[in-house]
Amino acid sequence: MRIYEVFLKTDGKEEFRHAGSIEAATDELALILARENYARRAEGIHMWVVDRKNICISDEGFIDPNLNKPHRHNDGKKVAKWRKSQRDKKNDG
Repeated sequence: MRIYEVFLKTDGKEEFRHAGSIEAATDELALILARENYARRAEGIHMWVVDRKNICISDEGFIDPNLNKPHRHNDGKKVAKWRKSQRDKKNDG
């Protein structure tokens, strides 16, 4: 038996979302079991079933270089404040 991860996608531009895992002996059986377990109530219109052995897993610490980059989390307040100051200067001058 192999373990498969199941992903479902609803119609439109929605992304695939992890629905759960199943155990199956073959790829074909995995598709059938995934459909019967995770798509019985039309939860999605597209399905991926991925053998867990085909998933790449990063080593611990692999994403650490991206953790300390606060400039990537701009909420726009500084830019809005700067733009307002530029408009105010233009209107005063």
